[in-house]
Amino acid sequence: MIEHPSLPQYDATDPVESAVVKRLAGNWEHRATVKKAEPDLDDLFDPAKHDFPEALIPFAEHDTYRELPEARREKLRAWGWIAYNKNVMDVEQQVVNPGFSLLAQDAFETGLGDTLAVAVTQAMVDEQYHTLMHLNASVLTRRRRGWPLRTQSLPFSATVRRRQKAQLTAPDSESAALSALAFTTVAEISITSYLDLIEDNELVQPVNRATVKLHNRDEYCHASIADDLAGIVFEKLDDRGRRSFLDGLKDGMDAFSSTDFSTWRAILRQEEVPDFERMLNEVETDGSRRQLIQDYSGIRALCRKLDVEDEIGIDWA
Repeated sequence: MIEHPSLPQYDATDPVESAVVKRLAGNWEHRATVKKAEPDLDDLFDPAKHDFPEALIPFAEHDTYRELPEARREKLRAWGWIAYNKNVMDVEQQVVNPGFSLLAQDAFETGLGDTLAVAVTQAMVDEQYHTLMHLNASVLTRRRRGWPLRTQSLPFSATVRRRQKAQLTAPDSESAALSALAFTTVAEISITSYLDLIEDNELVQPVNRATVKLHNRDEYCHASIADDLAGIVFEKLDDRGRRSFLDGLKDGMDAFSSTDFSTWRAILRQEEVPDFERMLNEVETDGSRRQLIQDYSGIRALCRKLDVEDEIGIDWA
């Protein structure tokens, strides 16, 4: 008998979290039995709430954006949520699971025992659930707002593109594998910072916040797994392999902390926002802007544990 993967942990007394998880379970298995009425995601959607925090829109303070009618800003906020979900799903499928897959196959010849092999495989199952949760959230937004907001019209996230470039330019298969592992390590240890950007914002849709909160709980566990496995692999590498892994960590951190203007450019072009190119160019070259993700304390702790904190080439300050 095939057992269903375990669902994310959730607070059964919280109607929003319960609705998100039950929708997830409903996608996994169709149930024909009659059930008592349960909270539905559509019932929990609050049209007065923002779909995405305006503070996370990189041009939110620019006059071109601020002078738009509220209805147009509302649609751009919805696009922001769709793009956020796509970025999460891209990272799960194109960055995280490929690295976990290498570990599950023992590509680095670490001789993983059953416990770690099961942990890695379970983490891969979790990532599929996370992808489905964020897909459900995007579907809900499109349905309730009545806008197509086609995910397929957006490019791969900057992080995915950077990883693809690293794979294509790697001098050999071992370097490519270590770069892939490094990107996975950065993703799993630092993604909680990215998720935190929405989880605690009271102005945002309760369903959106619950989706991120549920995802975040799993990632705290995954961060520990990624940290342990990175350490196990690193200890078995020669000097060249260690350099490849550390360069991959640095590349991954830079990729994750950058704002993806190509995605916003695609959105603004579709929405025919007047003068958007000038706005983006001005914002993109504004040296005072803060990077999206700045909490790399987990990666720093890993490097300190491996005694390479000063070798990675990062100004931790």
